[in-house]
Amino acid sequence: MSGQATPEAALERGRSAYADRAWTDAYESLRSADASTPLPPDDLELLATAAYMLGRDDEWVATHERVHRVHLESERLDQAARSAIWIGFSFALRGEVGPASGWFGRAQRLVESVAGDCVERGFLLIPQALALIEAHDWDPAATAAAEATAIAEHFGSRDLFALAVLTQGQALTLGQRVGEGLPLLDEAMVVVTTEDLSPVIAGVVYCALILTCQEIFEVQRAREWTFALDRWWRQQPDLIAFTGRCLVHRAEILQLGGSWPDALEEARRAARRFGETNNRAAGLALYREAELLRVQGELEAAENGYRAASGAGWDAQPGLAQLRLAQGAADAAAAAIRRAAEEASASSRRAQLLPAYVEIMLAVGDTDAAANACAELEELASQYDSAMLHAVAAYERGTVDLAQDDPRAALDSLRRALAGWQALAAPYEVARTRVATARACRLLDDNDAWTLELEAAWASFRRLGATADAAVTERLLAGEDEPDPHGLSARELEVLRLLAAGKTNRDIAAELVISEHTVARHVQNIFAKLRLSSRAAATAFAFEHDLV
Repeated sequence: MSGQATPEAALERGRSAYADRAWTDAYESLRSADASTPLPPDDLELLATAAYMLGRDDEWVATHERVHRVHLESERLDQAARSAIWIGFSFALRGEVGPASGWFGRAQRLVESVAGDCVERGFLLIPQALALIEAHDWDPAATAAAEATAIAEHFGSRDLFALAVLTQGQALTLGQRVGEGLPLLDEAMVVVTTEDLSPVIAGVVYCALILTCQEIFEVQRAREWTFALDRWWRQQPDLIAFTGRCLVHRAEILQLGGSWPDALEEARRAARRFGETNNRAAGLALYREAELLRVQGELEAAENGYRAASGAGWDAQPGLAQLRLAQGAADAAAAAIRRAAEEASASSRRAQLLPAYVEIMLAVGDTDAAANACAELEELASQYDSAMLHAVAAYERGTVDLAQDDPRAALDSLRRALAGWQALAAPYEVARTRVATARACRLLDDNDAWTLELEAAWASFRRLGATADAAVTERLLAGEDEPDPHGLSARELEVLRLLAAGKTNRDIAAELVISEHTVARHVQNIFAKLRLSSRAAATAFAFEHDLV
């Protein structure tokens, strides 16, 4: 055996590497020791964890099955139940509901056979609470998680306490009891950053916390905990688990903060990682990559990205509808975003869709629909009490006010939006808000403010790499406000062409799927911009200038 470590030396090396979070070394050493002499349950659990952290989920399951059998043979039913629970969690995290349910059911029967109480009963409350959250049954979910928290405190289980407090916080915040839930999420993160938790539990808590913060639009906390997760990753250079979806969340945070090249690289890393592990959430990474390409003006590459995301089973809206608008296909954008909004029922999903809905409805001239969506968005912002949603809602309200020719009201909303985006350190959103602010100032004949706001926005777009936005802003600075030389918007041109074809307001409303009130307002705008006074004069103008 010269040159080869003895089984005892390999075991000690594996234990030491595990303590150092050197997962590859821990896995190889423990597996070598196990090949010579089957490891006892405690060391098998170390091997299972090392395998999991390296993305070897199947080995995690197979090793815990061995641990489960050993405990059953020794009639340690509580420990056998614990192994069954870990296996169930693994299948649940992979979205394999049937196997997860089967293992949780086995664990439940074993716990019921244990004389007296045991901590495993608390662990089994977690999947129950998560299933209730999935069903939007928030209060029972919070109650089950609170019971698990009490069991964790009774048995002094740090792992269970972190999971239980996290789950209770999720149930409350997602159920829009944000004020009650956020302190629990913070407490869970304090536990994961200061206590010695199981590496798997630590990773689950990190990622679940960030995901929850994203879902309730709690951007500042998501940013803080993303940076904490990044530090945790750096301590484990060969870590593979928890580096897929969490990378996407990191990309979202980087995008909001203006670090677009880094965000794009993280999204692509996530897509590669999902591919390596055959994770069905690959579409999320592909969608984030497409979003980054779209805002950078790479429209063809973005379209390919949205198609790839859809092919992977991810809903490509609202990004794809926004892409269609950028491509000049306003009607296609409107049809897509209307369909997506009609299908969306969950508050968080509607909050994701409504900003794009407002933007697209304004582009096609349906101000009434945009105003209604804006009101709903303001209500959602109040429900979540989210700084980000308040900023979004204020910006959208400002754009609606502009469309309704109320620049003073628009300025009030846009100033609030600007303060919100500046507080969130979101440079792209700040620049977009400054463009809208410039438009309001020009309507109030403040040309100096118009120029200063646009210059600041243009500089930001250039720094970010938002080429399309920079080009539009540059044209505005050059006095080329509208793409049509006659000053008509794309929707107004559509109305003019139909008017010149002899259509009535009712006919136009039916063809463009907008209200007659909106058509009448467009007609008034056309008359004002072209300095005309009748439909006959507008028809003559359209033919004289080859607009039909």
